[in-house]
Amino acid sequence: MHLPIAALLTLVPTLVASYSKTFVVPHVDGQDDTPALMAVLANYSSNAQILFQRGVSYNIWTPINFGKLTNVEISVQGNLSYPTDIATIQNIVADTTIYSGFWFDIQGTNITLKGNTEPQWGWVDGHGQQWWDAMNQTNRPHGWRFKVTNGIIQDMKLWKSVAWNFSLSGAKNVRAFQNIIKCISDTTSFPFNTDGFAVGGTDLVIENNYIYNGDDCVTAGNGATNVLFQNNYCEGGHGLSIGSLGSGGAAHYVTNVTFQNVVMKNHLYGARFKSWTGGNGLAANITWRNIVLQHVKFPIYVTQNYWDQGKGPKPNTTSTNSTHLENILFDNFSGDIDDSGTVEGTCISDPCWYYVPGATGEESVIFDLYPGTATNIVARHINGIRTDKNVPVRVMCDNSTITSDPGFVCQNGPFVATPVGYM
Repeated sequence: MHLPIAALLTLVPTLVASYSKTFVVPHVDGQDDTPALMAVLANYSSNAQILFQRGVSYNIWTPINFGKLTNVEISVQGNLSYPTDIATIQNIVADTTIYSGFWFDIQGTNITLKGNTEPQWGWVDGHGQQWWDAMNQTNRPHGWRFKVTNGIIQDMKLWKSVAWNFSLSGAKNVRAFQNIIKCISDTTSFPFNTDGFAVGGTDLVIENNYIYNGDDCVTAGNGATNVLFQNNYCEGGHGLSIGSLGSGGAAHYVTNVTFQNVVMKNHLYGARFKSWTGGNGLAANITWRNIVLQHVKFPIYVTQNYWDQGKGPKPNTTSTNSTHLENILFDNFSGDIDDSGTVEGTCISDPCWYYVPGATGEESVIFDLYPGTATNIVARHINGIRTDKNVPVRVMCDNSTITSDPGFVCQNGPFVATPVGYM
């Protein structure tokens, strides 16, 4: 069963500032400001505030690994800038003695990462546009790791991250709210892999955020348990995602995840589950509820046949393994399907990597399942979904894979709600 949302909210910390010392990060024009912070960081690893001052534009030209912190606030009141040169970043990312896997690496207990609510200050500029224009995907930096027990991420503003924004994998009891992610391309180039939040932690609440990006708005991966993603705005990306799970046959587990009260604009997917062909493990007690769609190509998409299309065609496998699904609910979806036939920005192969054989572009639900692997998977109150061209909405579903009423007639054909779908 799901952990009640009210119970999950009581787990989220309200951290009270009680810092015995503050370090104001110094800045020198034309120089890297990271070394000055790293030189004294050990003295401010507990009961301290680390302050990037308002009115200062800092050069974070090498990664910051904050180490293990205890009772620390990192306050980003000024602006932070990655290097503007692609080759410089690539060389750093390739050097494991410098790069831990993230440009900003925060770990520890009782930590607040707090930005600035003023429009001109508190921005972290990744200069991603040049990477997107060049379609350069070699040695790209991940943004922020927040592997924290008892933490808050509040009022942060990320601008044109090269790729991946926030990782909460391994985090516990964290609330992320009122943050802004803007990976918006100024050209026709697509902001590849600019995932908003990647979560693989426990007792996480992500709410009231604005996320404009080019990949999953949020993705819950292996280890995600008791996660609430609510009251957020998502634009331009690949949906509210579970997975991908089971890569290489691994046993991955995701439980008790709720996505609710979310606007999805110009997304490839609305609600999305993806596990790899031949995977193992379990996804259980997952709910997508009160989702508003604005020009979304695939409102509800579930597949146990995910693979890396960049490495070739769908693999032939005789494996009977599959990541199982239990108690999966899609509840109260409304809005429109983008059935214009336009190509989404990540489509750089022929056929497109997201091509579904037999799909017409008018499907509100696609269930791509193996027999005997999905228990109690239901889509209800989804009759508010329409297509932009006002043609009848369809579904794709193989009734040999369904053991109970999914809320609609399981067929490759018109959407017809069943009594369960109207409950």
